[in-house]
Amino acid sequence: MCAAISDQRSTLGEPLDAGFERFVIDASPGLLRSAYLLTHDRRDAEDLQVALTRTMRRWRSITGSPLAYTFVALVNLSHDRRRAQRRRPQEVPDSEARDVPGADPIDRLLDRNLVVRAAGRLTASQREVLACRFLLDLSAVETAAALGMPEGTVRSHCARALARMREILDDDTETSADMPKEVRGAD
Repeated sequence: MCAAISDQRSTLGEPLDAGFERFVIDASPGLLRSAYLLTHDRRDAEDLQVALTRTMRRWRSITGSPLAYTFVALVNLSHDRRRAQRRRPQEVPDSEARDVPGADPIDRLLDRNLVVRAAGRLTASQREVLACRFLLDLSAVETAAALGMPEGTVRSHCARALARMREILDDDTETSADMPKEVRGAD
């Protein structure tokens, strides 16, 4: 995500605000993870870096949390992307595993995959709330402002999403425990 912002510097012909550069460095990892949670595809998540460009254009006029502003742009771009995909024929996903950048031990990759798949079974608004609350560490009040919903709705979406994820993960764990070792992929 940071590369696109550096490219913007040369395109605009003027140096970027130091505060914005610091914001990009600090916020990019969480925003990329949030974008991945919203899209379930690394390439699509990286394409949503346009949200940082939108933030850059409005940097001096943002009155609230820049992170919340950027997340709203990210969610709006995600909604636009989903609407556009509904109009196109479905693509067959490639078989290669994709992951958000960061070197995790292999044993945690399987758990992460289960969590991402479980999150994919939630509603879009529940995923958005979880991304704000747990990937971006926004408070319930900040999440409500970012998503344009009442704080109580944020709290109920969060509680219901976490309960649903527990159910899904418990079901997946029980199903996996019943499988022979060869099927589970454990050698």
